[in-house]
Amino acid sequence: MNGTAAVRRAVEWLASVAPDPAACRGEWEHRADGVALLPAGRAWDVLILPGELGHATLAVLRRCLDRVGPVLAGFDEYRLGFFVPPGTAGRWLGTGVRAAGRGTWVVVPHPGRRWGRAGGRMRWVVPPDGTGLLTDPVLLEIAMHEAVAGLNGT
Repeated sequence: MNGTAAVRRAVEWLASVAPDPAACRGEWEHRADGVALLPAGRAWDVLILPGELGHATLAVLRRCLDRVGPVLAGFDEYRLGFFVPPGTAGRWLGTGVRAAGRGTWVVVPHPGRRWGRAGGRMRWVVPPDGTGLLTDPVLLEIAMHEAVAGLNGT
């Protein structure tokens, strides 16, 4: 599948959770920052890790998995948001990790746009591919433990 088709699938997958998917697609196209506000807890939750831990965790996941679920970077890389199955946020007990689930909203950039540090406040580190692939929270937790050990030099 080519990149354009994957982006279209990702747009449809993400917009499907919006109260008005057509309006969501319009926001992405017409807003200068290319973001839309989407409800978490329907097709995905988001676990938000501090930047250093998030990047180290993503590196562990990439070494262990062929494909990683979508990951957002925000606030100049100070936070990384891992898309996980719905319901995860309500069960997450990890210290220092924020959870966005049912009843919360997430700022989501258009999946076909990738801004560097100079543009936009949100960017995809791992863009969605439209298949619904999410990061397994158990694997995410294991990767976090390994990342912490690596950051602490143990």
